Amino acid sequence: MARAKPPATPTASKPQMSRQGIERGIERLQDRISELEAFELSTVRRGNTPELEGLEVAIKDTLARCFGENTSTYNHFQGAADLTYYPRFWGDSTTPDYIGPIEKHIKTAVALLGQAQRTLKEDLADYEQESNGAPTVGAVSETLSRRVFVVHGHDDGSRETVARFLEKLGFEAVILHEQANQGRTVIEKVEAFGDVGFAVVLLTPDDEGCVRGGTPEPRARQNVILELGYFIGRLGRGKVCALKRGTLEIPSDYAGVVYESMEGNWQQALGRELQEAGHEIDWNKVMR
Repeated sequence: MARAKPPATPTASKPQMSRQGIERGIERLQDRISELEAFELSTVRRGNTPELEGLEVAIKDTLARCFGENTSTYNHFQGAADLTYYPRFWGDSTTPDYIGPIEKHIKTAVALLGQAQRTLKEDLADYEQESNGAPTVGAVSETLSRRVFVVHGHDDGSRETVARFLEKLGFEAVILHEQANQGRTVIEKVEAFGDVGFAVVLLTPDDEGCVRGGTPEPRARQNVILELGYFIGRLGRGKVCALKRGTLEIPSDYAGVVYESMEGNWQQALGRELQEAGHEIDWNKVMR
């Protein structure tokens, strides 16, 4: 299962950095990645070492410098600082395995910091476009499509709840089965109606699956996973929000990326993600 922590409510805006600041941020993130990749796992005797604690502090500091503390972007990547491991149960005759779990934590941290680097590189590209006379962020946001594609499985209740919430905020919820087929395959319909400004993907426990010989566990329908990847590729990760209901398997390639639980205040979380993507949000409607 993914180690996802519900992000705290952001209390600050992402800092506006100069071109030099963005470039330094990319370099600092690369330094943290290099330190993680060079960490000697054989030095681990328990679930922690001073070096591992130092890495956690350095990662938190770097993320705060790049994205500001307790912002939504910072919360996306803060799991990179979770490196230590302590077993829940101690056996009487066996020594707990520390190296395996810590190695997994380090790999997750490297992946998250790599995604943080890509975020800054996108900011750098935007900065260069603006410097060359491209439209400002404010001008672009006025033309953002308010059509939101809702990817769903068999949980009709979740689908309708999310669609009505989006409509309350002034968005058009695009639900595939409500669109005319016109002789097209499902993927052709997705492509035809995928010209949207944002996508919400509902991960609900509609299927069961496992590795060969394993125990079946709840998971989202495979079309949902396919469309999740499709919209991340088409729109970019910042314009896709995954909402999870219940306990289910999360795709390994998506592990470590923050998703929102529908058992919590998902309306506020989704509103933040839409705003972060450049949309204007009426927070009075979100809080009703």
